[in-house]
Amino acid sequence: MAARTDLGAELVLLLVLSTAWGASYSLIKIGVATIAPVTLIAARTLIAAAVLLAVMRARGTALPRSRLIWARLLVQACLNSVVPFTLIAWAEQTVGAGLATILNSTSPVFAFLASVILARGGGVTRLKLLGVAAGLSGTCLIIGVDALDGLGSDAFAQIAVVVASACYGGAAVFGRRFRELDPIVPATGSMISGAAVLVPAAIVIDRPWTLAPSAASVLALVALATVSTALAFTIYFRLIGTLGPIGTTAQAYLRVPIGVAIGVVFLGETLSTTAWLGLGLVIVGVIAMTVPAGRAASRAAESGATRGMPAPRRAGRSHRPSVWRR
Repeated sequence: MAARTDLGAELVLLLVLSTAWGASYSLIKIGVATIAPVTLIAARTLIAAAVLLAVMRARGTALPRSRLIWARLLVQACLNSVVPFTLIAWAEQTVGAGLATILNSTSPVFAFLASVILARGGGVTRLKLLGVAAGLSGTCLIIGVDALDGLGSDAFAQIAVVVASACYGGAAVFGRRFRELDPIVPATGSMISGAAVLVPAAIVIDRPWTLAPSAASVLALVALATVSTALAFTIYFRLIGTLGPIGTTAQAYLRVPIGVAIGVVFLGETLSTTAWLGLGLVIVGVIAMTVPAGRAASRAAESGATRGMPAPRRAGRSHRPSVWRR
């Protein structure tokens, strides 16, 4: 019973992460209206780093001192913030927030491929593959063909969002290297590393002192940095260690139905039959991608014991920890 409670808590966190990152596209759209893209993202990472450092100090948590860990944090920052944040902010100058959300929902596919290629399988199962397919199919049904009419009209911007998705997929797999750390440590370290790259770039490229941001853009930036970055990345690194990279990137699918739900509840929008079907497929996909590998392994062991066969050997410490074992 405790195991089920643990899994339920992780899925609630996945929902919170999906909401925080789902809102980020609209916040970015508002932000880039009067703030240059690189400056917006530099400020986003810098504010998030400051907030997370304050939380760490209040908790008495120290930053790592290992050069190897900081080198890895720099790689993580490039994959998870510097490159994708900047590409999405640049793209949303011409691409709508909705279409950016759709294109960015492909990150679980890239996480799946990265797990196969880089992590020698990384706990990938047929069930997770089914989850990837169900999530993509559900997303297409929710959006509908008409919503993709603009696809191709801003090809380079749209490709930039897809490249950002690939970065997120790779970051989810690479982030497993920090699973032994308190989740706030890699979240803070990656934001510090990202700010160290982006702030000088913003000064050279945008000359931020020449900008005149609106109040709406500034408020969007603050929300983007605190909720969609500082809070979101702390949850993200926790889920990488519990649900694994593919399960964590399932939030990319959840962003779409969350956006639809907000429209129905607060804007009075209606859903078609195919959209409701799509929501069902997304839910099925998320469940499939977040089923702990430990459960499947235990079933295989029980099956082998029943047939008089030796139970499969358990993986060592390199195996992804599940939510059943912390």
